[in-house]
Amino acid sequence: MANEVTIPLLPCASIDEVAEFYVMLGFTVVYRQYRPSAYLSVRREEINLHFFGLPGYDPSSSCSSCLIQVEDPRELYEAFAYGMRAVYGKVLVSGIPRMTRPRRDGFLVVDPGGNWIRVVPAVPEPVRNGLTRALRNAVTLAGSHGAERQALKILEGALAREVHASEDERAEALEFRDELLERLGLHG
Repeated sequence: MANEVTIPLLPCASIDEVAEFYVMLGFTVVYRQYRPSAYLSVRREEINLHFFGLPGYDPSSSCSSCLIQVEDPRELYEAFAYGMRAVYGKVLVSGIPRMTRPRRDGFLVVDPGGNWIRVVPAVPEPVRNGLTRALRNAVTLAGSHGAERQALKILEGALAREVHASEDERAEALEFRDELLERLGLHG
């Protein structure tokens, strides 16, 4: 078999709110239906996402997620951040919706429906040391579980232990530590 396509179908409370969000990120609405049931299809280049309306759906309790594999996640992040800044004046880093800053292993977008859209490199970088592993664990804890305090504790412990990490790895870990401090309201 060849040329198969898989497209996620994600829940949301409002297809209109989700459509506005994705248009802000540079997507085009391909299809929108209100009756007999709410349905939305958006596209950006080869990225296709479909949504169905679910009355009474609570985005904060969503467990819906999908991966988008791209050659360079930072390039897509910059495009998304540009749209978000144009609408909100900044990149939203907490709450719903939000978007995390990019790292070697990608970034996360949480849309108004509470769906977790993970943008990752098509070929992931290997984990080289304990600091990189701790950073990935901290990103997962903070992003997927909302456990920013626990993520901060893990990251600060690894920064203290892993004194032989490269400057780039330390800089990336320190940048995420600053982001965690900002999310927790502990950063001036």
